[in-house]
Formats: sequence, C-alpha cells, structure tokens
Amino acid sequence: MPRSVQIRDVPDDVHSVLRARAAAAGASLSEYLLRELITVADRPEVSDVLRRARERSGGARSSDIVAAIRRNRDRPESV
Repeated sequence: MPRSVQIRDVPDDVHSVLRARAAAAGASLSEYLLRELITVADRPEVSDVLRRARERSGGARSSDIVAAIRRNRDRPESV
C-alpha cells in the first residue's frame, strides 16, 4: 500500500524552483516529486558502490600504478 510523505518548512525559493520544474515537465508538484524520490531511491548509496569496488579482484595495485608513474614521468618523450 502506498504511503504519504509530508515535508515541512520547505524554503520559498526551493518550493518555487521545484514548482517551476514540475510545470516544465508537465506534471503536478506531487507527481514531479514522486518521480524524483523514486530516482533517488533507485540509486545505490555511495558507500555500497565503494564497498563493491573494494571487493572486486583483479586490476592493477595502487603501488604498481605509482611505481609506473614514477618510472615514466621524467622519461623524455620518444618522437
């Protein structure tokens, strides 16, 4: 069953911007905000993305990358 959400004390300027964006999208403010909330809820948390990235195996180690940069940064370019 769908739930209602009420947000209090929305600053006037924020309300105006959101109302204008809703109108530009051809939606009511409620419809527009619901779509935005769904979009936010569908995105993974940054902490989850970082955790998954740390869990991946393979790829170059940071120490190897640093070593390669140090080896090559002062090397004259071959033309």
